[in-house]
Amino acid sequence: MTAGIVTDMSEADYHARPELSSTQARWLLDTPATYRHNKDNPQPHKVAFDLGTAVHTKVLGVGSNVLICPDDHLTPAGAISSKAATAAWLDEQRSNGLIVIGRQQAASVDAMAEAVLAHSGARALLESIGGREVSMFAEIDGVPMRARFDVYDGRSAADLKSARNASPGGFNKAVGNFGYHVQDRWYSEAHTAITGTELDVFKFIVVEPTAPYLVGFYDLDFMWEDDAKKKVSRARELYLQCTETGEWPGYPSMTLTPPTWAVWEDENEGEIQV
Repeated sequence: MTAGIVTDMSEADYHARPELSSTQARWLLDTPATYRHNKDNPQPHKVAFDLGTAVHTKVLGVGSNVLICPDDHLTPAGAISSKAATAAWLDEQRSNGLIVIGRQQAASVDAMAEAVLAHSGARALLESIGGREVSMFAEIDGVPMRARFDVYDGRSAADLKSARNASPGGFNKAVGNFGYHVQDRWYSEAHTAITGTELDVFKFIVVEPTAPYLVGFYDLDFMWEDDAKKKVSRARELYLQCTETGEWPGYPSMTLTPPTWAVWEDENEGEIQV
């Protein structure tokens, strides 16, 4: 596929593409060996992701179709059964591209969607941008790459996430833990490579999965951006090096220095605080 923007590509077709994604770039940054293992051993379906996928479909109006699990496949407590018959039924539904959730989860999905649409900033952005699940393909530094925006109109973009803690501090920590700033930069660079312009806005809409279903609405500052620039460049460099050599190394050999917290604990050991 040549470089460009595709507005009607299915999620399955997108994920089957060979170009490097932001998730794969983050695997490379962990270690090239992590990337190689994950590429060679695709992960099985994770039920933990179904709630977020269902919220994505409910809020954005696109994505995997959601099926509420019938009562005969639920436990008395309302959870999806772990019985073999239910597992086989679930596999059949998922093979047809469906996301299956229980009735309690469905109620949470509805509440999360309502919370997002009740947030003035998130609602205004969603109403002002028509593009949904927009795929991009570009080549940067000799590396074919891909990106898929949840929300995009050629100038502004947003990504919808569910998180246990959507507070400013909670999501700021998640940015570092999960490399969301790398995702931000990866997508933004794909947009720039294709259009020749910078995005005006890239927002994260973050909603909690439990009552009161609080919503965060954030963008990332220049310090996150500066770190992300270095990381995405490093990921592409690693990809080219490893592809050329056929070697995908793990952890490097190095001399370790104690972290600040360990030095502080040693210096203060035995002191009595009054």
